[in-house]
Amino acid sequence: MTVVGLVQMNSGNEPERNLKQLERKLKGLQLQGAKLVVTPENCLVFGTKDDYSRHAEPLGDGPLQLAVAKMARQLGIWLLIGSMPIRQPSGALTTTALLFDDNGERVAHYDKLHMFDVAVADMHRTYRESDTFEPGQSVKVVPTPFGNIGLSICYDIRFPLLYSELREQGADIIVVPAAFTKVTGKAHWELLLRARAVETQCWVLAAAQWGEHNESRETWGHSMVVDPWGQVVATQSQGTGGVLAEIDLGFSQAIRTNMPLAEHARFAVRRRDR
Repeated sequence: MTVVGLVQMNSGNEPERNLKQLERKLKGLQLQGAKLVVTPENCLVFGTKDDYSRHAEPLGDGPLQLAVAKMARQLGIWLLIGSMPIRQPSGALTTTALLFDDNGERVAHYDKLHMFDVAVADMHRTYRESDTFEPGQSVKVVPTPFGNIGLSICYDIRFPLLYSELREQGADIIVVPAAFTKVTGKAHWELLLRARAVETQCWVLAAAQWGEHNESRETWGHSMVVDPWGQVVATQSQGTGGVLAEIDLGFSQAIRTNMPLAEHARFAVRRRDR
């Protein structure tokens, strides 16, 4: 058994405020026994293209990364920063998840693959993530003391082939840090998370942004832990705060033994040459 925590936040464009909010919630979850904590997409900076550009850091260097590494080390937890803007050597920005161990060492990162370029029936109307960020190029599964963790971010959840590949690469746990809009979240958030859990027979840990962030941007919240049978075992629908749950990989293995989907599958993920 591993106690995991999810942070539900209402982040804005001021990193210092976001860091203070995050630190309070991490301390609370750590005191309740969390060993692995997942934070939402854009947890350190949630704003405009200019905001992301202004606060972007090279991978492995910068005050924001130093601050969250210090939190992980001082609290003795594994910490998944759902995403922050990272400046690549080319000068392009990626929206990147960072995984730190309990010594504050970054053990993995993942650049979001799928850009949220859609029209939504809300006040914001048009979202064009690709105007700010360059999409990632690789799938990432990370071995940890808690099991193999498959990394994904928000809009990725709508692309089941990615999750099939995470399962193929050995994922036991899949993280989905997100900033789902209120409109799309109400319609599809829980449905998609439960579907991905059932398909992959993995635990799904989904930490979300919640509430109004500016005059046109509102997110859905509903952070949740979903078990490999597709049941929601812990959730926070509204407000900011923390979610705790125990995950048991023995339960995953029992499901996979009784219903061996990976062995029965007759179609494999076909990779395209780049």
